[in-house]
Formats: sequence, C-alpha cells, structure tokens
Amino acid sequence: MPCSSSRVTKATSRWKAFSAVTGSRSGRPARNSSPRPLASGARARPRGLPRSYGGSNGQKREDGSRPLPRPHQRSADAGGAFPDRVERSPRPDWRVPDNGAVPTPVHLAFLGCGFITGVHSGHLRRLADDIAPSYASRDGARAEAYRVRHGGVRSYADYRGAIDDPGVDAVVVAVPPRFHLDLTLRALAAGKHVLVEKPAFPRMTDYERVREARDRAGRVVLVGANAHSKPLAVCLRRRLAAGAIGELILAHFTTLVRKFKGAGDWRNDESMAGGDAFFEEGIHWLHIANSLGPAIDSIHGFRPPPARSGPDARAKTMLAAFRYDNGAAGSLYYSREVPSLLRGVRLSKLFGRDGIITFESNGGFVVVRGRARAWPEVLLPGFRDIRGYQAMYRDFARSIRTGIPPEMSLEAAMADQRLMERIYATAGE
Repeated sequence: MPCSSSRVTKATSRWKAFSAVTGSRSGRPARNSSPRPLASGARARPRGLPRSYGGSNGQKREDGSRPLPRPHQRSADAGGAFPDRVERSPRPDWRVPDNGAVPTPVHLAFLGCGFITGVHSGHLRRLADDIAPSYASRDGARAEAYRVRHGGVRSYADYRGAIDDPGVDAVVVAVPPRFHLDLTLRALAAGKHVLVEKPAFPRMTDYERVREARDRAGRVVLVGANAHSKPLAVCLRRRLAAGAIGELILAHFTTLVRKFKGAGDWRNDESMAGGDAFFEEGIHWLHIANSLGPAIDSIHGFRPPPARSGPDARAKTMLAAFRYDNGAAGSLYYSREVPSLLRGVRLSKLFGRDGIITFESNGGFVVVRGRARAWPEVLLPGFRDIRGYQAMYRDFARSIRTGIPPEMSLEAAMADQRLMERIYATAGE
C-alpha cells in the first residue's frame, strides 16, 4: 500500500539492532528445549522466555550513556494572530545505557487491572516474542484473573511487588492519572523502564520531575499516546512529507460523537482524571495535529458552557484554533455530546497549495487529490493495528534494547502539554 513503509529496510535495521544486543547471528535469541518454572512451585515460563529470565536473579544493567546529536531546530514565526507563543521541546539529546542484558521477551508488568489494561493485553498477544506481561493490582484475585485470561507470567497483590521484582524489566502505569506521577517515580527509582498511559501528568512541573528522574536512572519513559502510531497518523505524515498536496496551508480535524461516561466512571471525577473530557481524550487528537510535520506554535481554546445534567457532568466540548510554524492555520473540533453518524464517523481535511487530503477521522480511509494526479488516490491506512497499540509497544521494546529514545518520548508529550495548558488558559477568555 502507498502508506506502508519499506518492509525490507525496516526488517534489516531491526535485525541489525536486535542481533547486536543478543549476540545472535540469526537475529533470534537462543531458546532452551525444556521449560523450567520461574521459581519453586511457580507456573512454567511462557513460550520464548529464556531460562535466565525472571525470579530473584535479575541482571544488572550497565551505566554510561552516549548522547544523540540534536536535530535541526525550526525557528518560530514571530508574528501571528495569537500573542502567546508555545515553546517547543527539542528531540531528547540523551541515550539510555546499553541494555544488552534485557532478555527476550521483555518482562513487562501492568500496574492496574482496569479496562485499558485489557485493551493493551489483547494487542500484546501478537507480540509474544517481544513482550511477556505480568499483572499487579491492589486486588490480588483480580491480578491473578488477568494473568490467567491473558497468559501472563506472574500476578502481584500490590504495585510495590511488581516494582520491586528484579525480574521485571518495565512497567505500564495504567491507573487513573492522579496516581501516575508517584508510580512513575517509584518505578524509575527501582530501575524500571516505564510506559505511562496518556494523559500522563496534569502539570508541566510533573513532566519535568519525571524527566529528571529518567535521566538519573538512565531508563526509557514512553508516554502511551497510541494515536502517534496509528496507521492513519503515519499515512498522513508520509503523504505530507512526500509533497502530495504541496505546502500545507489549512488543517481541519473533527472528532464528534455522543458518548457519555457512567456515573461510577472515574473519568467523571476531574481530580482523578486530571481534567475534563478534552484533557483526558482530546489530547490524542491534539498530538496528531501537532505531529504532521509543521509544528503548532500558537493556539487558542474555545469551550462552550458545559451541560451539567445527567450522569456525565464533565465539560465535553472544545474548539481549538491554532497556527503552524510554517504559517498554516488549523482547527480541532472535539465533542463527546454531539450526535454523529455511525457513532463517530466524521471527515477531516488537510488543504495544501497543490491538493487536498480528506480522511475519515478514525482511520478508515484517506483520499488524496493533487495536481499531479488525474484521479484521486484512495488509501486504506490499515485495520490490523488501526489504533496503533502494537506499533507503540514495538517502539517501547526497541528503545529498551537499543537505547534509542522512543518516538513518543517525554519531550514529545511535553510539547503537547504546553499546547494543552495554553488551550485551557485561553478557553475562559
């Protein structure tokens, strides 16, 4: 498909990186023919788990780091309709220590056994050779039930048990945002790599604390914005980079659906969720708009008065108007209280000087019309990993093994957080 990358090139680079850390010429780790339980009386290790993996004999990682060169930094346009500028974070200039001792698959423990952990675990079934999951919950029976349901390695009756286990390489912070900061800092202090669900933290100062802890620990922190890895987002970035519509001058993003949360849902409590519906979910769309190539450097929010009746009392609608650093203008229409055809099917558009890209907002299809084509180009970005979870976890595992910063790094998330804070600062004006 036109939106797919060269599989040969990607496979070759992955083989070289993987063989470098495993020492295997074949690019696959050596496997023992007979399984052995992780500990006396414990369950047998899952397929692909090396003998040296897990238990109390976790291997220490090396220190030392090799900095990456900074890429070219774009200069911001000094003019614009909005006076307040948004500072951009540069690509991280750090490199985590060489983690050749990390086994294959990476042992990853979920902190929290709620709905999103089940979603992630379903996608991890396709990545059994890369990642072996375990589950931690304040309810030990619930953690064990998740382990059985998803073929996990271990279960833990509290989060500390997973964080302190030397056989765990990384954790996924999959609890309400109110608890993200504490668990992330504890995991980094214990030497774990961290994938923290998005929205990661409610304040920029929280991101800065985590960045300092990450740099001290020399570990990977990936913010779980799966939207960055969605086939739709990848396709849009590639088509724009290829000049399919020439220079981008207008962008229009629409995500509208009537979708209320129940009275008992923690998202209805803004002290737990970190903010309203747009903060909790709209940030995924904000990231897509900010990751196409040109970067948003000024933005303004407009929020209609919320309807406080019904079980979902959150503010559920936001309009963000913004300008890119190349001078293009854009808008993001977000609502979870507007009726929509087929529960959310909407069209969004990117307008260039040489054509238009029209796409179904959820990733169903992309239509490219340009001067160089007599007929529109119809693309199907991909349905197998339409939400981008598998690509996100591959990036996480690759970053752990190679030391190369993940695509959705803390710095990328901090750029989104700056935009989010500016939206809310201006929404009440």
